[in-house]
Amino acid sequence: MPLPSIRLLALGLMLPSLPLAASPLDAALDESQRQAGDAKASQSRVESLDDASRQMLLDYRNALQQAESLKGYNVQLRELVAAQRKELEGYQRQLDGIERTQEAVTPQMRRMVEVLGEFIAADLPFLPDERADRLTQLQELLPRADVSLAEKYRRILEAYQIESDYGRTLEAWRGELPEEGGSRSVEFLRLGRVMLYYQTLDGHESGWWNPQANAWQTLDSSARRPLTQAIAIAREQQAPSLLQLPVKTLAGEAKQ
Repeated sequence: MPLPSIRLLALGLMLPSLPLAASPLDAALDESQRQAGDAKASQSRVESLDDASRQMLLDYRNALQQAESLKGYNVQLRELVAAQRKELEGYQRQLDGIERTQEAVTPQMRRMVEVLGEFIAADLPFLPDERADRLTQLQELLPRADVSLAEKYRRILEAYQIESDYGRTLEAWRGELPEEGGSRSVEFLRLGRVMLYYQTLDGHESGWWNPQANAWQTLDSSARRPLTQAIAIAREQQAPSLLQLPVKTLAGEAKQ
């Protein structure tokens, strides 16, 4: 056999063995790539776990802060509730005191209204309708449950103040003078609580209230001019001046 033929045969025998020699290398490369992929995946998982751990730590810290805040808030709430409970106890004591005060004051106020009525009945008979209406309002006010004790007491004191002011004022008004069989329009003049006069609209008759006789009595003609002036002064139609009005004496007679 010639030499070239031998070389070709040897080459032919070697060629089939090349794939067998390359197969372990490919496997090693594949394994290396697989391991690299696994390492990359593991690194991703580690990084993911690390991020999750950091987030969990952050959430834990936030939870601790919220717990501390809630703890402080609960302390404030307990203090607020305790203060409110103490305040309610104080209100309850006040209410109990008011109830006891009302039990003591209500009879006193009722007596004050009764005394006021007795005083008006014994006083000079001026502004009878106005004073009677005020007294009636007080009598109707006392039993009302929708009106506070303080308001009732205020109204009673107000009525007493009005009655007290009558004793320091000069007042004139037109009204009806009761007579047998009817009444007639006259001008009334009140000098504090000392004297109560009347004068007819034409100025021809003057009179006064005699408390001893419990009746109206006429005055002589000398009282007409002073009464006319006094009525004008009371209505601020004339400047104040010295007047000589008849006043009652202990005997019940009017003297200049």
